[in-house]
Amino acid sequence: MRHAWFISFEGIDGAGKSTHIEGLAQWFKSRGHVVTLTREPGGTPLAEKFRELALHESMDPLTEALLMFAARREHLINVIEPALKRGEVVLCDRFTDATFAYQGGGRGFDWNVLKLLEKMVQQVPASRLRQPDLTIWFDLPPAVAAERLSTARVPDKFESQPQSFFQAVRDAYAKRMQEAPSRFAQIHADQSRDAVWADVLKAVEMAYAK
Repeated sequence: MRHAWFISFEGIDGAGKSTHIEGLAQWFKSRGHVVTLTREPGGTPLAEKFRELALHESMDPLTEALLMFAARREHLINVIEPALKRGEVVLCDRFTDATFAYQGGGRGFDWNVLKLLEKMVQQVPASRLRQPDLTIWFDLPPAVAAERLSTARVPDKFESQPQSFFQAVRDAYAKRMQEAPSRFAQIHADQSRDAVWADVLKAVEMAYAK
């Protein structure tokens, strides 16, 4: 495994992806890889400002979607693409699938408009639509996620949404996986931490073997 690789981690809040992305970063580093560990929205100083607005300010659904893609463009151009050109492994806590899940599913925003924005923003270089080589989806029942979040930090505006919102988010993730099944690895996150970690490693090894 000596070439650049782009892996995104996806899932509703409370699914445990942040814990395992840190573990996978260490796993790659222990095998001699240079790892760029980043997140969305965010990843650059400007995109982090967009993140604060998106997570805490009330806004029109189109404004919210545009803000997410604006942050993504900055992130792609300034962090993700340069790291891949250097031959690094890029691990990203959420990417475009989250926008389809949260804005498309949770907010009910037009799926086709999101696809248009995806095409506009992620043509880097112009001949190729940048997508992760592997997307690890931590699939967790919304009721379990809500229980986990009840003892977590003060929720942002997404984390404080009702369970029906998260069910719509979960359904949108499933739709994205149906559209690109070869890119997704579905991890059942309602297991012990060790079992989830074993599934993550298996997904990474199987994806590289393709």
